[in-house]
Amino acid sequence: MSERRTQETVRVMVVDDHPMWRDAVARDLEAAGFEVVATAGDGPQAVRRATATTPRVLVLDLNLPGMPGVQVCKELVGSLPGLRVLVLSASGEHADVLEAVKSGATGYLLKSASTEELIDAVRRTAAGDPVFTPGLAGLVLGEYRRLATEPAPAAPDERGTPRLTERETEVLRLVAKGLSYKQIAERLVISHRTVQNHVQNTLGKLQLHNRVELVRYAIERGLDDA
Repeated sequence: MSERRTQETVRVMVVDDHPMWRDAVARDLEAAGFEVVATAGDGPQAVRRATATTPRVLVLDLNLPGMPGVQVCKELVGSLPGLRVLVLSASGEHADVLEAVKSGATGYLLKSASTEELIDAVRRTAAGDPVFTPGLAGLVLGEYRRLATEPAPAAPDERGTPRLTERETEVLRLVAKGLSYKQIAERLVISHRTVQNHVQNTLGKLQLHNRVELVRYAIERGLDDA
C-alpha cells in the first residue's frame, strides 16, 4: 500500500505573496496527501524554486511582486515539460482568465473556492484535466475558438505532419468540443489514463506543447464540428 501511495503522490508547489494564505494552502494540500516540494512569495523566486524542484502542479497566484504570475507561468511551462499550472486568484475578470490560459495555465480557480474544491482541482490538474471555476469554462472555450481564427505562430508543415490514428483523431475531436478527459473516457468507454496517453502521443506527433495549441489545431481543421 505504501509503495502504491508513493507512486500516486503528486508534487505540488504553491506561489502566493501572502504568507498566511500560502502556508494555509500548502498545509491543506499536504493534509490531502500531496507532496508540497516548495513555496514562493514572488515571481523570480517562483521561477528559481520551480526549476530546482520540478513540481507536477504549480498552484499560482497572478498578482506577484517582481514578475507577474502570467510571466511566471509562461516561462515555467516553456522550460519544464509536464508542468501543469492551476491559477488560484482573487480575480474573476475575464481578461485575467484569458491571459492566464494563453500563458499556458491548465486551469483557473477563484480563491473563494472551498478547500475541497481546491484539492479536487489540484488532483484533476495533475491528471491533465482543464479545471475552471463554474462559468469560466465556456469563456475559455470561446477564446480557443477565437484563437483558431488567428494565424498559428509556428504551425507544423502540413506535408510533414504525421498521421494520427483513428482513436487519436477521435479523442482530439472530443477535446476540441471542450470535454474533460473523464468525459472522453466515459464517452469512448476507455480508461482515463488511456485518454491521457492518446493526448500526449498526439501532442508529440504534432509538435505541440499544450491543450490550447491542441484545441486550436483541431478547430482549424474543423474537428470540433465533426
